Amino acid sequence: MAAEGDVDLDLEAEENCTGKPTEKPRKHDSGAADLERVTDYAEEKEISSSNLETAMSVIGDRRSREQKAKQEREKELAKVTIKKEDVELIMGEMEISRAVAERSLREHMGNVVEALVALTN
Repeated sequence: MAAEGDVDLDLEAEENCTGKPTEKPRKHDSGAADLERVTDYAEEKEISSSNLETAMSVIGDRRSREQKAKQEREKELAKVTIKKEDVELIMGEMEISRAVAERSLREHMGNVVEALVALTN
């Protein structure tokens, strides 16, 4: 048998379960409003095809100029005469491939000392 105090506690428990839930303190409600203000909003803009074509042509022109300048530089470097002994010296001292040694020598107009200094730095 239950005592009178026990019955009252059971009734209170039933009221809490079947009634409206107790309201919790709203600590973070203002955070949702702040979040709406913080989120990024980017207005959608239509990109005109003429602007896009202009930008693409500028990029293409720049690439072609850079490639042309690189080819001219390679031609100039190919004209520089280098000695086989110098290439082998640099390969042996720096322990690098023949292509890297030749490139360094050509960039420094065949000067072994400048090529070695550039490779060590």
